[in-house]
Amino acid sequence: MSIPQSGGGPIEHESQLAEYLASGCKPKDDWRIGTEHEKFGYCKDTLRPLPYEGERSILAVLEGLRDLHGWAPVEEGGKLIGLEKDGANVSLEPGGQLELSGGILETIHQTCDEVNEHLADVKDIADKVGVGFIGLGAAPIWRHEDMPLMPKGRYKLMDSYMREVGTMGQTMMRRTCTVQVNLDFGSEADMVQKFRVALALQPVATALFANSPFLDGKPNGHKSWRARVWRDLDAARTGMLPFVFDEGFGFEAYADYALDVPMYFVYRDGRYIDALGQSFRDFLRGELPALPGEKPTLSDWADHLTTIFPEARIKKFMEMRGADGGPWRRLCALPAFWVGLMYDQSALDAAWDIVKGWDAETRDALRVAASVDGLQAQVDGISMLDLAREVLDISEAGLKARARPGGGGMIPDETHFLGTLRESVESGKTPADELLERYHGDWQGDLSRIYADYSY
Repeated sequence: MSIPQSGGGPIEHESQLAEYLASGCKPKDDWRIGTEHEKFGYCKDTLRPLPYEGERSILAVLEGLRDLHGWAPVEEGGKLIGLEKDGANVSLEPGGQLELSGGILETIHQTCDEVNEHLADVKDIADKVGVGFIGLGAAPIWRHEDMPLMPKGRYKLMDSYMREVGTMGQTMMRRTCTVQVNLDFGSEADMVQKFRVALALQPVATALFANSPFLDGKPNGHKSWRARVWRDLDAARTGMLPFVFDEGFGFEAYADYALDVPMYFVYRDGRYIDALGQSFRDFLRGELPALPGEKPTLSDWADHLTTIFPEARIKKFMEMRGADGGPWRRLCALPAFWVGLMYDQSALDAAWDIVKGWDAETRDALRVAASVDGLQAQVDGISMLDLAREVLDISEAGLKARARPGGGGMIPDETHFLGTLRESVESGKTPADELLERYHGDWQGDLSRIYADYSY
């Protein structure tokens, strides 16, 4: 989850909120790629989740990356809670999941190089201190009470609030991991088309990347339990945002929606001030109970935007949020999938042609079915497997049209990063299907074997 934002100075007019979003518009030559992924750490001898402090801990990993791999420390309240280097960040999710928020890069080749270097560095430190890391959408065995809460003020506030607004918020915080990609838009019209395609096709990403069929040590009946968790977390800040498909939607409409999402906090002088459930509209009037008489800055607005969690969202860029964390190869496949769809106009138009006739009920039904059945989902005559194959073809065509070479010019484009997804649509099996086969097959119900067989 996000670190404190630097959005700008005082808000003098409400129009600045939409203008802040619109300021992210860039010419196509300046469009970039930012990939984020999370992973679970555990002690190799006990297979227990990592505590924050100790010989085998999250802190030991952060300190190792700082001291041996040149990362600069990020602290809160005297605690090391993150790292920075070359425009990238390493941060902690609430339950100690380690997240890389990558730099702003031009190609998937660079993105994959970044992922490879990061995971190699993490493994170097992990091996030294006796811990491991695994990419899954949900913790397969650990219970809620097994997971430590990281020492970040934001998470302490969220943890208490999540108990009041849904049944699965604390599960999301402690026991799920995702991979996502952040992409640019060129204009308001471009943002709108991309946002609509992103929301409508997020269930396809959920199905292709489904990788969380276990919880509490046994199968949970879903291919993506992470996606199931997000359906019962906090209705005010999650979901498929049907208003995005309304005529006239744009930056102003999204800002209006965000204003009505209850606040979590205000960040001041290195600490998080409790504003749980309070209104940013009151803040604009100087009537926020947490800070009476004070009005917000654009940095406060930027922070507030990070507390909104729909399946896709915008800030000064767009985030695709529907995929489970997973194996090494799929960390490169997710940005390739979306870049192929979003960064070539012909591909984007073709994707829009597929989804433009769907209504909100169809989009919601696809979201639910993807989490339960993955690529085997069927909704109103729509086969998820056939849909995924068609969308993957469009993405591949988009990457070919981009023609961004790699490997010193030896690789003509970025299409090979879709290879693992192509294998899924050819076999009809997601990572979750493979895990379930192993569980019922050679593992003989011993889920502890997942760590040795699937860790990075």
